[in-house]
Amino acid sequence: MTNDSTGADAAKAVGAKGPEELRRQIEETRSQLGDTVEELAAKADVKARARARAADLKDKAGAMTVQVKSTAALAGHTVQDKASQAGHAVQDTVPGPVRTAATNVVRAGLRHPRPVLIAGAGAVVAAGLLRRRHNGHH
Repeated sequence: MTNDSTGADAAKAVGAKGPEELRRQIEETRSQLGDTVEELAAKADVKARARARAADLKDKAGAMTVQVKSTAALAGHTVQDKASQAGHAVQDTVPGPVRTAATNVVRAGLRHPRPVLIAGAGAVVAAGLLRRRHNGHH
């Protein structure tokens, strides 16, 4: 007799008490062998394993997408809140006529963005020239 499982099963079979017990042992061994064959077939089915892995990765990617969108939305709200706070702080410190003029410019810019951009660029250039003259550079 050997010490492997086949030898142990053979010892059981030899020790069976009657034909009915021997049949039961044979049926049990067949069932175990069928389970083992199914497990080996599942491991050998590379396509099925690849499909299962792809489905798992797809689920993980979907969950990450939801998380990234949620984080982006939260960041957007945070930026919006900070901009609103900054706007209120500026509103409290800027004189009324300047505030009114700035509001009118913003509204005009929303209606006609190109002329406002051109005027803004001109104002930046003019401010730069004035600053250079003020500092003694001609």
